[in-house]
Amino acid sequence: MGKGRLEAFSDGVLAIIITIMVLELKVPHGSELSDLRPLLPVFAGYLLSFVYIGIYWNNHHHLLQAAHHISGRVLWANMHLLFWLSLVPFVTAWMGEHPGSQAPVIVYGVVLLGAGLAYHWLTTALIGVHEKGSTLEQAIGRDGKGWLSLLLYVAGIGASFLNVWLSVLLYTAVAVLWFVPDTRIEGRLGKGG
Repeated sequence: MGKGRLEAFSDGVLAIIITIMVLELKVPHGSELSDLRPLLPVFAGYLLSFVYIGIYWNNHHHLLQAAHHISGRVLWANMHLLFWLSLVPFVTAWMGEHPGSQAPVIVYGVVLLGAGLAYHWLTTALIGVHEKGSTLEQAIGRDGKGWLSLLLYVAGIGASFLNVWLSVLLYTAVAVLWFVPDTRIEGRLGKGG
């Protein structure tokens, strides 16, 4: 199987995830701007999760752009990533419906951590099917940004036992860290997009 099929399937799943999330945004009962106020926590959660899905889509694209080979292990690693990302609409809705509640914030963090670990596994699997010193391996390097993200997710989960808003702040910090696309791969390939 070529990597194009893997990328197309993943793009389709991510598009469905975004569609499910936007369907969770309910129309307010009134017609005044003030009627939007109760929906702000739901929209804030949607916005953060939309950014996360966009970050994964963007980085997944660049990762596969640098890959020349895939394997069965890569396919399963990709499915593992898609599993965690498919849970994002559920945890986003739960967190939005119960702003400030500990359990939804913890589970949101667990899903983000699961997705981060799955992305790391996918990256490792892709590097493993390429020759030593490949462009992909050189571009990923030690992946300090990835490891820092995992650490911040764990810190966010732990912080939820002290203050859920600190957890949300840490999860948002990871999104900000990755909001500017990772240019390691683009730089090695010598082109944008």
